Amino acid sequence: MPPPKNVPRLVALPSGVTLAIAEYGAPGGEPVLFFHGWPSARVQGALLHEAAAELGVRLIAVDRPGVGFSTPQRGRRLIDWPPLVRELAAELGLARLRVLGISGGGPYALVCGWALPDLVASATVICGAAPLAARGSSHGFNLAYRTLLAIHRHLPGAVRVLFRLMHPIARVNPPPWMMIMLRGTLVGPDKATMDDPALSELCYAGFRNAWGEYRDGVFEDAQIYAQPWGFRLEEVQVPVRIWHGTEDHNFSHKLAESMARQIPRCDLRIVAGEGHYSLPIRRSREILAELIAPPADTKTAA
Repeated sequence: MPPPKNVPRLVALPSGVTLAIAEYGAPGGEPVLFFHGWPSARVQGALLHEAAAELGVRLIAVDRPGVGFSTPQRGRRLIDWPPLVRELAAELGLARLRVLGISGGGPYALVCGWALPDLVASATVICGAAPLAARGSSHGFNLAYRTLLAIHRHLPGAVRVLFRLMHPIARVNPPPWMMIMLRGTLVGPDKATMDDPALSELCYAGFRNAWGEYRDGVFEDAQIYAQPWGFRLEEVQVPVRIWHGTEDHNFSHKLAESMARQIPRCDLRIVAGEGHYSLPIRRSREILAELIAPPADTKTAA
């Protein structure tokens, strides 16, 4: 079943922020809010469309403020996200839901689990980013992330300028040779997965759609990861599942293991032979099936 066309629905919230959403999977099914990675957008949810449709999951993918078609929220912090999720859930008529965050969306899933236990039944994190400020080190992050973080630490204005220069370029379709070059930077299971042109185009569509009209949106989204999260992992009380691949070169699986030890009700899945991009694609059905199943309260590894 092909994913629906990329036509966002704009939801105006009482707080004044408008969030763009796209729905995948089964209309009227079990509601799951999907939080995209960085830099990406709501269309990343299309990667899980077939599995969601098969399992009866209504996957609601949301552009974060300033990203894609969502309006900016000046000076936002990670802890400003749960109030928007509560407002969005009310507008959609959802009294209870689950959350799923991929990569840079992982912290957004966890902050919802921390702040909204009455609304969020459980949270799942796939290949998620770790709390950088709390750790005081970018060890375990890939070279590109470490470089950007180092530049931002000393010259934050330079990173903002770089992203502004990228803005008009990133919004257009790349030539075929560029897609081939980008896939060439991947290794192992990620390369094998992205060698499928349809999958690589879906992934790039997420990147391209992140760069909306607001030129600082992707930069401000990135800033969140360098800031304190505003809560401790030990304070997350809803059941959490963390999925991470041993071949993840963006964030080491050691980071996932460290986070899992801190979260009280965490079910850890360390998957041998999977990477940062291959894991959510190859294991999408398994991940969604576990997400909507009654959560386990024990810490395990697979």
